[in-house]
Amino acid sequence: MLSRDLLRQIRRLQIRARRAVEDLLGGNYRSVFKGAGMAFEEVREYQPGDDIRTIDWNVTARMGHPFVKRFVEERELTLVLLLDVSGSQYFTTQWKTKRDVMAELAALLAFCALANNDKVGLALCSEKVEKYVPPRKGARHVLRLLREALFYEPQKPGTNLRAGLDFINKVLHRRAIVFCLSDFLDQGYEAALRRTARRHDLVALEISDPRERQMPAAGLVVLQDAETGRELWVDSGNAAFQSAWQDGSARRRERLRQLGRFARVDWVDISTAADQWEALVAFFRMRQRRFGRT
Repeated sequence: MLSRDLLRQIRRLQIRARRAVEDLLGGNYRSVFKGAGMAFEEVREYQPGDDIRTIDWNVTARMGHPFVKRFVEERELTLVLLLDVSGSQYFTTQWKTKRDVMAELAALLAFCALANNDKVGLALCSEKVEKYVPPRKGARHVLRLLREALFYEPQKPGTNLRAGLDFINKVLHRRAIVFCLSDFLDQGYEAALRRTARRHDLVALEISDPRERQMPAAGLVVLQDAETGRELWVDSGNAAFQSAWQDGSARRRERLRQLGRFARVDWVDISTAADQWEALVAFFRMRQRRFGRT
């Protein structure tokens, strides 16, 4: 059973996410995502201008004059949140860790789905998929997802995004909206990312900390890999080190952008130092402009 403090934390996040859905997003969430496909609605008599490819030849033969099938877009959406819970997600130089930011983004997206009566599911991935909650509807289900996103303790510290993406492709048999929340400090997942993007509407939310891009000149410091425990002493005030650190970060970001463009994945950069709610709203508005929807 959760303590009162943890329950209060869930409640605060619940209230904040609901307020963001109502005040910031409005109808943006629904307007920028398509349903899983086309659903049959009715058979009606042929009218001038109808596409002849929609003619139902069986009904036409029985009735003696043309009838066509009418389809509409399925509006029920399935949203799945793939969260990276590896050791690097606990890094921060701000007042929130990457894991905290992921949990808040997951809450916002889950409450968007709840407000639109859509299904939402959750997968937590480290070196493997450690936890999977299949997509369902309802407030109690969303609160369960929120609890897992906030408080699940991973069994492994490493990262294997390929395992998470392949798992999503295995368990989701129909097209879904998949949000992958990670810092993407991993290798070998690129092909899996492309496969997932072909099958689903995939959005990458890259969570980063400002110190991963620019290291302060603090003299001799020890850096520790959160996933392997390996330590490295560096002179952070050295000009060559500063230049290499910034150049390496810039090259990595550009590789991720190129990967997103090549795989046709929307890539959203979210900093632990910025307002993640506004970053998500900006992404929704960008999708609206792209699709010309209101």
